[in-house]
Amino acid sequence: MFKSPRGTSDILPDDQIYWRILNQYIETTSFEFGYGRIDTPIIEDAKLFIRGIGELTDIVEKETYTFKDRGENLLTLRPEGTAPICRAYLQHGMHNLPQPIRLYYLLPNFRYERPQFGRYRQHHQFGVENIGDSDPSIDCEIIEYAWRFLEKTGLLKLSLEINSIGDKQCRPKYITTLKEYYNSHSEDLCEDCSRRLNNNTLRLLDCKNLKCQTIISTAPNNLEYLCNECENHWNLLLLYLKDVKLPYKVNRRLVRGFDYYTRTVFEITTKSNSQVTAISGGGRYDGLIEELGGPKTPGIGFGIGIERVILELKNQNIPIPKNEINKVLIANIGLESRHVSISISSFLRKNGISSVLGPSSKNLRRQLQYASSLNATHVIIIGDEEIKKNTLIIKDLSSGKQNEMPNDSNKLIQILNNN
Repeated sequence: MFKSPRGTSDILPDDQIYWRILNQYIETTSFEFGYGRIDTPIIEDAKLFIRGIGELTDIVEKETYTFKDRGENLLTLRPEGTAPICRAYLQHGMHNLPQPIRLYYLLPNFRYERPQFGRYRQHHQFGVENIGDSDPSIDCEIIEYAWRFLEKTGLLKLSLEINSIGDKQCRPKYITTLKEYYNSHSEDLCEDCSRRLNNNTLRLLDCKNLKCQTIISTAPNNLEYLCNECENHWNLLLLYLKDVKLPYKVNRRLVRGFDYYTRTVFEITTKSNSQVTAISGGGRYDGLIEELGGPKTPGIGFGIGIERVILELKNQNIPIPKNEINKVLIANIGLESRHVSISISSFLRKNGISSVLGPSSKNLRRQLQYASSLNATHVIIIGDEEIKKNTLIIKDLSSGKQNEMPNDSNKLIQILNNN
């Protein structure tokens, strides 16, 4: 038997309500913050991610789906959303428009990694990018944007952690100090940290291996190495977060996995059953556009994994609003009633009412059971007696009441709309 590839999943009809409501929250929040939607291709030039994310990052080294097409072009299935958005920003001349540019997207991403809770090889990301403004008020806007969206979902115990990782002016000095510190503990490092020590040093602070936790706890404080500009940016951001009344915790261990991040980085978590889950992450990437061949351009954004949000909604038993709309099943018995039922169902659909024909191979009891499986609100019953009298029986499944009425399509619409 064929199965979906490891790390992928089917989105079945019962789960579609989560996707619909989250799409509504995304659109509503994006409208409130003044962001417009953009969609980019699933495949991109592989060099886009090598230059943008970093050749020595875990994603580029181990996790991308990269292949040659029949024209010998090296392509990569999109592993993240920011680099493609920046590519589109340059390709379509958005840098010539009034800045900043505010964009959001909901796209599938692909990473070859070990599947685990809320992390799949194909996952869907809601992402937001603000390109063209370096002011810390934009950092605050982006963080608030992510927070307000997650508030709408109803997730409990949200927590915001922030940090500043400096820029190209001050970060090298900190990295040198950090390397010196870690070199003195080189024999105690896990395998990943030994590899990262020289090619992805900041990720040392992000290690989850227990043997490295003590080393991290006494590592040099990055905030003490910020240059004047980065420090001013950081202090203003903290003031702005207070202006919008967002609670936050400074976490000096917080870094991001991509080389393009500068200054502000942040993460939002949720907690259920004593388990803390990262639900959103982002930060500033002021040098990324330049790395891709464009002019010096600041940018900041965030990403939220939709599958992980849905898993948390289920874990926390968060009720999802359902559309209270009528869905009608037309139970019919006999060939003649089938003709009448087809006509009625067509009329109902034209008038915006969901209508399903009962299976002709099943008796009335089985058709009523089928109506329940569809979460129908009403059943219209048509048999030989109803054909003779030119009537139909309408049954309200929520109350159990049923009434016989003339086969009058307009009156039927009126009754259903009033329910």
